[in-house]
Amino acid sequence: MTDLSGITAVVTGGNQGIGLALAVGMARAGADVAVWARNAERNAEAVERLSSFGVKAISVACDVADEDAVAAAMEETVGRLGPLGCFVANAGIADSAPFADTTLDQWRHVLRTNLDGSFLCTREAARRFIAQNSGGSMVVVGSTVSRYGAAGQVAYSVSKTGLLGLGRTLAVELARYRVRCNILIPGWTSTAMTEPGRANEKFLAATTGRTPVRRWAEPEEFEDVAAFLADPTLTFHTGNEVVVDGGYTIF
Repeated sequence: MTDLSGITAVVTGGNQGIGLALAVGMARAGADVAVWARNAERNAEAVERLSSFGVKAISVACDVADEDAVAAAMEETVGRLGPLGCFVANAGIADSAPFADTTLDQWRHVLRTNLDGSFLCTREAARRFIAQNSGGSMVVVGSTVSRYGAAGQVAYSVSKTGLLGLGRTLAVELARYRVRCNILIPGWTSTAMTEPGRANEKFLAATTGRTPVRRWAEPEEFEDVAAFLADPTLTFHTGNEVVVDGGYTIF
């Protein structure tokens, strides 16, 4: 079993869905975990669950697209939990609208969180890793839409495609500092964000029929993946797209 004892991990948007599963996976492996998210009630529930594994767990209220808030969140995290060991850029939103009807405000709203937020957070993590001279791991959470697109989700699709470039650049540029960066690409998963799609019987049937395992994932199926990606012994694993989609992208 992966041992993450002594590692401090951060998961943005880690209070529900895949983000919480990633946090749980690392906590169960022994990491202390900070959840960066804005919903106080969900944050408290996440911290309670993470603490049940006998590790330190905290929540930090943070708007990932606010430069000052990100810097403050990192300062609070390392001050309370110790040097950074793994950073997961998971926070993301979606806003559904036909392409021709998508407004500039809708476009900017999604990209502000998904792209600006991921940039600001991983930049802060990179600065911390370089200053610590300790090595570490980063994970950028993408989506299968980066390969296929999604009708009615132009801003989300573009943002997730952009994250591929961010993750690859981090892997190349930070390797000299012994910092690894991999991109997690989840398939269709039952979360609050995807509930509208799951409630659409036609859409559910289409996506399930295209997935070889013939079902959507449950968030907890990403727990062990998180521990793997954070494992400090896997020093040669970087720049990889880790696809966990039940075979969706190859079918």
